[in-house]
Amino acid sequence: MVDMKTIYSASSQTCSPFIAAPTGLLIVILFACGAQTGVADETASFPVVIHVDAAQSLGELKPVWRFFGADEPNYAYMKDGRKLLAELGELRPGQVYFRTHNLLTSGDGTPALKWGSTGAYKQDADGKPVYDWEITDRIFATYLERGVHPYVEIGFMPKDLSTHPDPYQHHWSPQKRYEEIFTGWAYPPTDYDKWEELVYEWTKHCVEKFGRDEVERWYWEVWNESNIPYWKGSPAEFRRLHDYAIAGVRRALPTAKVGGPDAAGDGGQFTRDFFQHCLHEKNDATGQLGTPLDFVSFHAKGKPEFVGGHVRMGVADELRTVDAGFKLIASFPELKNTPIVIGECDPDTCAACQGPQLGYRNDPLYASYTAASFARILELARQDHVNLDGILTWAFEFEDQPYFAGFRVLVTNGIDLPVLNVFRMFAKMSGSGVVVTSDGAVPLDTMLAHGVREHADVSAIASLDRDGVFVLVWHYHEEDLPGPEADVSLALDHLPIKDGQVTLEQFQVDAEHSNPVAAWRKMGEPQSPTPAQLAELQHTGQLAQAETPPTLNVADFSLKYQFALPRQSVALVHVTWTHKASD
Repeated sequence: MVDMKTIYSASSQTCSPFIAAPTGLLIVILFACGAQTGVADETASFPVVIHVDAAQSLGELKPVWRFFGADEPNYAYMKDGRKLLAELGELRPGQVYFRTHNLLTSGDGTPALKWGSTGAYKQDADGKPVYDWEITDRIFATYLERGVHPYVEIGFMPKDLSTHPDPYQHHWSPQKRYEEIFTGWAYPPTDYDKWEELVYEWTKHCVEKFGRDEVERWYWEVWNESNIPYWKGSPAEFRRLHDYAIAGVRRALPTAKVGGPDAAGDGGQFTRDFFQHCLHEKNDATGQLGTPLDFVSFHAKGKPEFVGGHVRMGVADELRTVDAGFKLIASFPELKNTPIVIGECDPDTCAACQGPQLGYRNDPLYASYTAASFARILELARQDHVNLDGILTWAFEFEDQPYFAGFRVLVTNGIDLPVLNVFRMFAKMSGSGVVVTSDGAVPLDTMLAHGVREHADVSAIASLDRDGVFVLVWHYHEEDLPGPEADVSLALDHLPIKDGQVTLEQFQVDAEHSNPVAAWRKMGEPQSPTPAQLAELQHTGQLAQAETPPTLNVADFSLKYQFALPRQSVALVHVTWTHKASD
C-alpha cells in the first residue's frame, strides 16, 4: 500500500538465524556479506564462515512465510491465478493463507489494477438487502480446491451502503495519482445494523457452503489500512465498523478467529486506541465490554530508491516498522501471547505501481531481500518477545499484462519469478530451528539503522529433523550493482551422526539458476514467446539445483562444506543421512 502519511517511511559480525527441520533433518539458511560498497571487482571474492550448531535448538521453526495477498480478488479464478494458487498450496498443503481486498465491493467481477468486485450486496427499491454470493464463493472455492485458506478481509463498502456512493469505481493506472483509487467504497455505511447483517449473512453462508470445521480455520479482519485514506471515516467510526462486523461474524460462528486492525505501518496512536477499545471499552455493537482479538495485525514496507542509475533497496524502513509494531503490541500485557500476522510485508508500498526504483522485482535481488528480511523479522520477534504467526507477502499476479512488466508479482504470465523459489526453499524447512552464526552477517542493529549499505549481508537460518539438515543462505546487498561473490565455508557441528557418508544437494537462486528473466533477456525480450520459448521460460522458473559433490563425510559429529555464493543470491543446502549416532 502507498504510505499516505509517511508511515512507512553495526557492530559484531554474528547472525542470529532461524533454523528448523523435521526431527533428524537439519535445515540451515545462510546470508552472504561483502566488504565493498558500489561497484567492486567481480573477479574477487571474500571469505565468509557460517557455523551451524545442531545441538542448540531454537524451538519449532514456524512456517511464518505461508501468507500471501493481493488487491484484486478476481484474478484468483482466472487462468494464471488458478495455476499460481495451486503452486502456493503445494508449498505447505492446508497451511497457506490468502488475503485480498474488495471482497464486498460492488461490481460485476471484472478485474483491473487495484480493483476488484463481487456484487455481494445491493438494495431493492424498498431498501431491503439483496445478497449474491456467487463470486465470493468462486473466489474461496478456487483457494480451497488448491489447498489455500482464506484470510478474510471484510471490505470494502458496497455502493448501496456507502454514505458517499459516487463516484464509486475508479479507473486507476500507474500513470495516475494513487489518491484517485479512494472513491465511494472507502466510506462508512449509511446503516451499521445493515452492515452487521451483511457480514452475518456472509459468514453464515460460508459455514453452510464450506463447512464449520473449514471456516473455523480462517482469519477474519475488517478493512485495510484504516489509518490512511483507505477509510474515509474517523478512527472512532472505524472502531464502530469493526465492532459491528465482528459481531456479525461471531453471531454466525462463535468460534471464528477474528482480529485486526491491519493498519498501515505500526499504526501509532490509531492502533493503540484500537487495542485499548477492544480490550477495555464498551463494544459499540453489543454494548458489552471489549471486542475479541484472536490475532493482531499491522503492515510494514521497505523503501527502494533509484540513485546513480541503479536501484537501492530500503530494508531498514521495513525492519524499523516491524520493530515498532512488535513493541507496540508488547506494551499491552493482554496481547503478550496473541498471534501476530504482519498482514502486508514487502520491499515497497504498491504492487501495481511501476517505476525505476522498482526495478528489483523480476530479479534475484527480490529473492535475496526476502530471505534476509524474513530472517531478521524472526530475530526481532525473539528479541521483542512476541508471538509471530505470519509474514504476508503482498504479491500475486496480474492477468494478461506484458511479460516481466515490473509489477510486484510472484509470476508473470504463468512464469515463476525468482522470488517464488525462495518460498519453495522455505517450504522445505521444518522441525526445529538451530543456532547459526556468520562472520559475514550485518548485525541487526546496523540493519535497523542503516540497512545494508556497506558490507553485504551473508548469513543463514537452519533447521534439524531426524533425517538431516537444511541451511538457507543468502548474499544480499541494498545496492543493485555488481560485486564480488562470497566464498562460503559452512561448518555443521554436533550433528546426530558421528561419522560416515552423507548426501548433499544444493538449490540456488541467482543470475544463472531459477531465473527466467535472464533467459528472457537472452531471447531478446519477446512479448509473444514461441511455444518452445515459453516452455524454456517456465522450466527456468522452477527451483534449480547447483552442481555439488555426490557425497561428503561426517567426522566426529561435524561436516564442512565450501561453495561460492554470488551477490544477490540465495542457496538452500540440504544434508541427509541414513543413520544416526544413536542407531
